[in-house]
Amino acid sequence: MVPSTRYAHSGEASIAYQVTGEGALDLLFLPGWISQIEQLWEAPAMRRFLERLAVFNRLILFDRRGTGLSDRTLEEQTIEQDAEDALAVLDAAGSERAALFTYSLGGLVGALLAADFPERVGALIMYASVARTSWAPDYDWALTNEERQAMTERNADAWGKSDTPVLQTLAPSMSGDRALAEWFARMQRLAASPAEARAMSRSLVDLDVRDTLPRIRVPTLVMHRSRDQAWDIRHSRYLAEHIAGARFVELDGRDSFPFVGDSDAIVEEIEEFLTGGRRGGEIARGLLTVMFTDIVEATALAARLGDGRWRDLLAHHDEEVRAQLGRFGGREVKTVGDGFLATFEGPPSRALRCALAITAAARELGIEVRIGVHTGECELIGDDVGGMAVHIASRVNGLAGPGEVLVSGTVYGTVVGGPFTFEDRGFHELKGVPGRWPLFALGG
Repeated sequence: MVPSTRYAHSGEASIAYQVTGEGALDLLFLPGWISQIEQLWEAPAMRRFLERLAVFNRLILFDRRGTGLSDRTLEEQTIEQDAEDALAVLDAAGSERAALFTYSLGGLVGALLAADFPERVGALIMYASVARTSWAPDYDWALTNEERQAMTERNADAWGKSDTPVLQTLAPSMSGDRALAEWFARMQRLAASPAEARAMSRSLVDLDVRDTLPRIRVPTLVMHRSRDQAWDIRHSRYLAEHIAGARFVELDGRDSFPFVGDSDAIVEEIEEFLTGGRRGGEIARGLLTVMFTDIVEATALAARLGDGRWRDLLAHHDEEVRAQLGRFGGREVKTVGDGFLATFEGPPSRALRCALAITAAARELGIEVRIGVHTGECELIGDDVGGMAVHIASRVNGLAGPGEVLVSGTVYGTVVGGPFTFEDRGFHELKGVPGRWPLFALGG
């Protein structure tokens, strides 16, 4: 489930943050210089990565001041201000003490927080992070100021474009994946304008927290993939060598994004470091039929009926959906706006009969619903479900027409030859899902 976005107040600025998971430990994610926390969840691989972290942690995310959903600012950004904003988020989230998980330039803020606020930081986890952003005689693997400035201009010129070459560096194993490219381009557009990105990038050219490293006394884990194309592994080796007692783990791979490539290896290292074992982060999986429903043109209908009549109609709709789920053995996972997410065990036949019954019941109420159904392996996260199968079912639902039950080719192939009739709707691209998928409309 995508967590709701809230706001913490740091001075005069509002900082957007989210909290998800019910683990005993708090984990604050510091992802770098730009983000948009609601867009993070739109990439299936990123969503799975965050969900896995939230199995054994209470995961806290936020957008850096000046980017994403947080307040824009014309003032020059500093690491010290970033640290104050992070503490404000922890206060708003009710976290007295948290582990920090840093990526990329988030390592600068994480190091400062761990050194200056050990009473608030229980542990420090640094993945592909840095202690300094530019070349120095004793830090000669970093880019020079001129090289970084040139990179800033190249990135700004390609900002928000799906054909940006930066993905070839950040995620080379997925450089040809159009869905990831479109997700990243939208992330950039939602996070900042090209001019804002250029200004923020310039402010990060010559930052250095090396003098804080000897003062870090919290347990520290440093990780880096051996062939990372974006950040030289010597950044992490330097961190591990200059933080007392730090544990260094070199991982295989060439992707920089932690959610691309073998992301499970990163999660498992974090879990073992924080909990002493790896079993808690393993998400159980099960083969389920997933069904999404929603009311067609609900907003317009609510406006036409008025608040009171709409609430009554919605209550009747919910009663009918729950009655049909009970009749056909479906499990209500949660309500999503004016619709439902439900799952069915076993073959999808009962889910299809239930979908037809919900459609008929809705028509009796004078409304139309659209329903999407897919069968696949789901991640079982407490009472919730996640993973690609849920994502596909949601996308299929979004393509269904009024009064229509639309199913994936997987569902069709499972029940073909049975008592159901289908109309072939051709192949479709599903946002965030590789390939083109055949879809079928279920007959009455």
